[in-house]
Amino acid sequence: MSKPNLHIKKRIIFLMFLFFAFMVALIVRLGQFQLIDGDVYKKEAFEQWSRDISINASRGTIYDKKGKRLAVSVKSDTVVCFPRDITKSINKSNQEVPVEIVEDKGVMYKILNIFKAEEETVEDDAIDKEAVQAEIENEYNEIAVKLSEVLEMEKDEVYSLITKDSEYVTIKRWITIEQADKLEEMDIVGIKIIEDTKRVYPYGNFASYILGFTNIDQVGLYGIEKTYNEYLMGEPGRRIVNTDSNGVELPYDGFEEYFEPVDGLNVVLTIDEVIQHYAENAVEKAYYDNRAKSATMLIMDPETGDVLAMASKPSYDPNNPREPYDETMEKLWEGLNDNELTEKWYDLWRNPSVNDIYEPGSTFKLLTGAIALEENKASLDTKYYCDGYVTGIESATTIKCWRYYNPHGEQTFAETLQNSCNDALADMGLAIGKERFRHYIDALGFGEKTNIELNGEAYGLVNEPANMKDVNTVTQSFGQGISVTPIQLVTALCSLCNDGYLVKPRIVKQLVDNDGNIVKENEVEIVRRVFSEETCNDMLYAMESVVSEGSGRNAYIPGYSVGGKTGTAQKVIGGKYSEDMYITSFIAAAPTYDPEVVALMIIDEPKDSYYGSTIAAPVIGDVLEEVLNYMDVPPVYTDEEKVKIENSYVIVPNVTGMNIKDASGLLEKLGLEHNVTINVDEEMVVKEQYPKEGTEVMRGSVITIMLN
Repeated sequence: MSKPNLHIKKRIIFLMFLFFAFMVALIVRLGQFQLIDGDVYKKEAFEQWSRDISINASRGTIYDKKGKRLAVSVKSDTVVCFPRDITKSINKSNQEVPVEIVEDKGVMYKILNIFKAEEETVEDDAIDKEAVQAEIENEYNEIAVKLSEVLEMEKDEVYSLITKDSEYVTIKRWITIEQADKLEEMDIVGIKIIEDTKRVYPYGNFASYILGFTNIDQVGLYGIEKTYNEYLMGEPGRRIVNTDSNGVELPYDGFEEYFEPVDGLNVVLTIDEVIQHYAENAVEKAYYDNRAKSATMLIMDPETGDVLAMASKPSYDPNNPREPYDETMEKLWEGLNDNELTEKWYDLWRNPSVNDIYEPGSTFKLLTGAIALEENKASLDTKYYCDGYVTGIESATTIKCWRYYNPHGEQTFAETLQNSCNDALADMGLAIGKERFRHYIDALGFGEKTNIELNGEAYGLVNEPANMKDVNTVTQSFGQGISVTPIQLVTALCSLCNDGYLVKPRIVKQLVDNDGNIVKENEVEIVRRVFSEETCNDMLYAMESVVSEGSGRNAYIPGYSVGGKTGTAQKVIGGKYSEDMYITSFIAAAPTYDPEVVALMIIDEPKDSYYGSTIAAPVIGDVLEEVLNYMDVPPVYTDEEKVKIENSYVIVPNVTGMNIKDASGLLEKLGLEHNVTINVDEEMVVKEQYPKEGTEVMRGSVITIMLN
């Protein structure tokens, strides 16, 4: 056999080279697949034959300081849909019905199954495309109708969800047990009921400005729900299962990975549910009695800075935060467009105690007096003379004492506060001077956030000394020309009840896990010392005299020494002081010999009387009496008080375990009232009561009862 010629050899070598080059390229490509892009392709393949289902963690519970649940997550079923499962089921039930018609070189084909793509030729006149599409839509419609009837949803909304080009959609969250049972009976392919959690606020419209609320995905939007969202949320779990090429879960496959969700931490607040109820009831009554724009109350422990209660009306129910507070608000909202309604919601969700600023008026005089004492510009023996007008300063307008028509004349330091004399306080302010005045305003925290654990806290507005004239110092001394938040004012006054120490307010005490272990403790934080003990004692004496002898008499409580100050401030409207719109307030501490609580009451735009002494002071007096009794602070009666009250007090009976009808009858016989003012089932049973059995209270007192 002859040897291959040179041409053939070259061809063989060339072919071998091509083969070698191909193998090298193949090896390189395989290496790239395996070593470089392996993880990417593995992930893509895994996503094609698996389904990763998120499992919600249980959101943490919010408790009051004594362990009562104020916000909880409860198990509630949710309906979900796997649209591809529904599509596959419909295709199977219509295997002999063409789903899609195609033409190739004059031959008509029908696709029997979108996913399997089986083909067979058919006669052109045997195809009715409209009928095919109508049949498919009819089956989707039947499913949509069934679901909409059970879930009480619009059929079109359900239809759009089950026909989505998506692997997984939520149809409706938090269905009832009856709805779940009906869906189970229907056994619709692609429709599943999964275990979910729903946020519930057991007390409804209660402490809403503290708690806030969450959105449908249980993400906090306001209040503690927002500021502590990262702790409350926990970490979601995962369930990974095998699927076919269409994303449909494979039955009896045996493969499943499950990653347990981590529940959120629980938040323990500083508020006391009972004291919060006292405050809620008081502000609601004040709001309606005075036909006011709003009413707000803050109660704080001066030693720890713990907020014991924070209430405002109108408010909202965190379970349904977009619902109007009452019928009056409902009528005002009628006919509003979406943007206007949204603005109303945002206004309703603002926390007046933290988000809103106002001129404190005469309640600020307590701080001016304390600064004058601390700076040795005044003492309890200092005499002041009121002739009805502030003189000796340049002012575009005449500055008068509120009682200019009948001046106070000569007064002691304490009497200037009893009389709420602007003339005397102006003298104190000028004696202090604008620079030192500003030093104390800064030291007391005005113009800065207190950093309480609530969202949207305002800074307040204070004057810069460089921009101040004597007239600004004068008006500031009696609470005009300076704007504060309620939480700032209460925090500042607490320093006078805590030996001069300013304490950061707190509303969250600690974070705990489900086993009760403390994960994080919010310690009491002393910011700085502002006043001496001597100044504080002198101020508490002067404050007590305001209630026992001055404008705060309506806050008097037999057996308890209450100190306080009234406030009546004109509102600033359009840059000018209004002649007929006021903010009325009263701030108090009790008992003055060792203050346990400081309380502030604010009534915004009362319609009739607008004096703090007549409409705010009595509210504070009633609430402080309830609070001090509840806290087991023993009353100390004077001989005169003992004689007066000998026949005015009754012993609180035990009504726990009784139905509301019998409990009401017993309390009424003893001359006592209770807090249940809405219509309830007469057979509902009293679970708790405050004050407790055996407590001595005045006739006409309100007994707080809680029903099961």
